[in-house]
Amino acid sequence: MDHRVPIEKLTCRCGEDIFGCESSIDGKPLQGIVGQAKALKALQFGLDIKEKGFNIYVAGVPGTGKKTAVKGYLQEVAKGKPTPPDWCYVNNFQENYRPKAISLPAGRARQFRRLVDAFIDAARREVSKAFESEDYAARKNAAVSQVQLEREQLINRIGEEAQKEGFVIQATPMGLLTIPLKDNRPLTEEEFRDLDRDAQNEISEKQRKLNEDLKKTGRQMASIEKKTTEKIDLLDREIGSFTLNLLLEDLREGFHDIPGVQAYLDEMVADMLDNLSLFRSDGQKPVLPPELQAGMGQMAVPLALKDDMKFRKYRVNVVVDNTDLTGAPIVMELNPSYYNLFGRIEKEAMLGALFTDFTMIRSGSVHRANGGYLILPVYEVLRNMLSWESLKRSITNGDIRVEEAEERLGFMTTRWLVPEPIPWDIKVVLIGSPVLYYRLFELDPEFRALFKVKADFDLVMDRTEENMRHFSSFVCSVCTQEKLKHLEKGAIARVVDHSSRLAEDQSKLSTEFGAIADVLREASFYATVQASPLVKEAHVRQAIEEKFNRSNMVMEKIREYIDRGIIKIDTTGEAVGQVNGLSVMGMGDIVFGRPSKITATIGVGSQGLIDIEREARLSGPIHTKGVLILSGYLTHRYAQDKPLSLAARLVFEQSYSGIEGDSASSTELYSLLSALSGVPVRQGIAVTGSVNQKGEVQAIGGVNEKIEGYFGVCKLKGFTGEQGVMIPSSNVQNLVLGDEVIQAVSEGRFHIWSVGTIDEGIEVLTGRKAGVRDGSGLFEEGTVNSLVDSQLRAYSEMWANFSGGPGNPRVNPG
Repeated sequence: MDHRVPIEKLTCRCGEDIFGCESSIDGKPLQGIVGQAKALKALQFGLDIKEKGFNIYVAGVPGTGKKTAVKGYLQEVAKGKPTPPDWCYVNNFQENYRPKAISLPAGRARQFRRLVDAFIDAARREVSKAFESEDYAARKNAAVSQVQLEREQLINRIGEEAQKEGFVIQATPMGLLTIPLKDNRPLTEEEFRDLDRDAQNEISEKQRKLNEDLKKTGRQMASIEKKTTEKIDLLDREIGSFTLNLLLEDLREGFHDIPGVQAYLDEMVADMLDNLSLFRSDGQKPVLPPELQAGMGQMAVPLALKDDMKFRKYRVNVVVDNTDLTGAPIVMELNPSYYNLFGRIEKEAMLGALFTDFTMIRSGSVHRANGGYLILPVYEVLRNMLSWESLKRSITNGDIRVEEAEERLGFMTTRWLVPEPIPWDIKVVLIGSPVLYYRLFELDPEFRALFKVKADFDLVMDRTEENMRHFSSFVCSVCTQEKLKHLEKGAIARVVDHSSRLAEDQSKLSTEFGAIADVLREASFYATVQASPLVKEAHVRQAIEEKFNRSNMVMEKIREYIDRGIIKIDTTGEAVGQVNGLSVMGMGDIVFGRPSKITATIGVGSQGLIDIEREARLSGPIHTKGVLILSGYLTHRYAQDKPLSLAARLVFEQSYSGIEGDSASSTELYSLLSALSGVPVRQGIAVTGSVNQKGEVQAIGGVNEKIEGYFGVCKLKGFTGEQGVMIPSSNVQNLVLGDEVIQAVSEGRFHIWSVGTIDEGIEVLTGRKAGVRDGSGLFEEGTVNSLVDSQLRAYSEMWANFSGGPGNPRVNPG
C-alpha cells in the first residue's frame, strides 16, 4: 500500500472569485465580530441582563482582536441606548469638606456652569451698584440719622441732669466720666481734698447716682446701636436679596425641573447674603474662606488671588460632560491606575501651604463610563495597586467615590475633601487571558460573584465561504482605516491561505487578526517600494517570507552545522536502530522545525527501556510519559507468551538542552524495533508522531514547520528523490505547506507519507512487511514483527539461563 499523501491534500487554496470583487477597494468594511458565535452570544447575554453581578470577562489569547472587536460591537449596541446624565460637584455651604454631587440631563451641566459663572459676574457688578445707589444711601442715612438723633437726645438729657447736680460729663479713653464743677469749672483734686467730709460725701453720692444713670444711658445707646446695625443688615439683605433673586430668575426658570439645582441655588443665595461684603466696593473689608485663612496665617495674599478665591466656592465643577455624546458611553482604559479609574482631588501650592476645594475634583474613567460600558485589560488592573479592590468595592456598593489613595489605605490623618458618591451604573467588560480567568475564579470569591459572564474568543473559525468573505471585509477595513494600499483579489486569497497556515488546519481560519494585519502592513510597504498601485500576491508572499527571514538566524546556523557535519544528520542510506526525528523550536516570533538523530541500543537485561534524556534530567514529564508508553506497547505486542528480558537505551543524539513533548515517541519506537529486528531504516525519511500502547500513531503539533524544516536540510544536502517526511494520518488535515515544498513533491524530489499505525510506519521505513500473527499466534516468517519477536524470545531464554532459573540469584560471570 502506498502511503504517500496526494499533492492536492498538501495545502488548501482559496479561490479568487469567491470575494465578488477585483480588489479590496470594492469590498465592504467589516461589520461586527467575525467567527466568534459562541463569544458573541455570551457577550449579548451579558450586555442585556441588568441584574447585579453579570459583568463580563472576555477571554482569549493576545492577538485575536478582542479589544477592537468588543469595542466595535459595543459601539453598535451603545447607539440605541439613552445618553446618561451629566454630573457636577458644587460647594456644600454647611460642610464645605463634603461637596455635593448634582445630576443633570446630558448637555445641561455645561450650560449650568456657564450660567452660574455669568450670574456670579453679574452679582459682583449689580450688588456693588445697588450698595452705591442713592436710594440705598438715603435709606441707610435715614436709619443712621434716627440713631444719631436718639443718641444726642440721650447725651443731652444726661448732660442736663449732670449740670443740675453740679457735674459735667467728659469723654476720656476710659469712657464717659462725671466730674464735679466749682464756679462752672471742673473741681481739682486739691480742691476736693480741701472740702470738709460732709461736702465730699455729698459730691460722691451725687456722682454715684449720676454714674448709674450714665450706665443706663450707655446700655440704651448700645441697644440703639444694635438696632441700628440690625436695621442696616436687614436693609443690606433686602437690597442684596432683591438684586440676587432678580439676577437668578432666568437661571431658576431654566432648571426648574431639577430639584438639586434649585436647592443649590437657594443655599448659594443664602451664603451670598451672609457674605455680602464679598460683593461690596464701599470700603467694607472682604473675608477669605476660613480654610484658606487657616492655611495662610498672617501672610500677604496677592490681590488678584484674593479676588479669585473669594468666589470659587460659588463655582460649578463639571466632572462628567456628555454634551457631545450620542447613546451610551464606551470607555476603554488601557492604563487603569487608581487615579485614572476613580479620579483625583488636586491640590495647589499656595504660599507654602497646600490648598484644595471642590473645584479641583477630577473625574476618572468610571465617571465617564457611568451609564455605559467600561472596557479594562484585566492584567493591567491587577498590576495597579488599589485598582482591582476599588473596582470590586464600587461594583458591590453601587457607587463611585473619589478618594485619596492615602485615605483608601488608611494613612490619611488630616481632614480632607470627602465628595458625595455618585450612583454606579456601569457594565464592566474585562479583557484578559483564559489563565487569568481561571486563577481569579479559583482564588477570588468576589470575582465569581461580580463577573458571572464569560465570553470565550476562539483562536480559529471555520473556513467557510462566508467567513472567507468576512476576511476580505477585514482586509478592506484595515486598509481603509490605516490608509494602506488595497489588495488585489489574488493577494486577498493568499492572505486567507496564510490564515489557515496560522490555524494549522485546512478547514479553519485563524482569528489572530493582529498577525494578519501585520502581513497587510508589510505587504503594503513592499507594494509602495515597487510603486504598485495595489498589493499583489507576490507582495503578500514577500511579506510572509521576509518576516520569517528576519528572525531565522538560529535556524540557518543549525542547518549550516548539519551541512558541515558538526551536527550529524544522515539523509541518505540505511542504518539499524537509527531514525531521524523531528521537533520544533520557538524563537520568539517564529517557529521552525529541525531534525534530530534518535538512536536505540539493546541488550539482555531486566532494566527495560531506559530514557537517557530522563536519566540526565533533560526530559520533561510529557516526553517521559511517551517513553513509558513504549514499554506498554512492547508488553502488549510481544510479551503475551514470554517475559521481556530487555535492556534498551534511547537517546536524542547531540541534544544538550531540555526535551519536552511526545511527538517523537513513534520515532523512538521505530528505532527500537529496527534495533531488535536488525532491519535497517531508510535515513532519508524523517518521522514525527506520538503513539499509544495499542500502536496507533497519533496527531502532533507543528507538522508544517517540521516538514519544511527537514525539507530545508535535504535541499541543503542534496535531494535524492527518496527523501521525505512520515506524519500521522490524522495530521493530513493540518497540512498547509509552502509552495516550494509542494513543487518538490509534484516533481518527485520530496515525499510526504501518512500512517495510522506503527506497522504501517515500519513498512514505509524499512520496505519490509510488518507482519501479523497467524492462527497459531506467531508472526509471519521474515517480517519485522517476526524478527522482533524472535529476538525478544532469545533474550528471554538467555536471561533465564544466565540468572540460573526462577528463584536463583543472578550470577556475575565476571
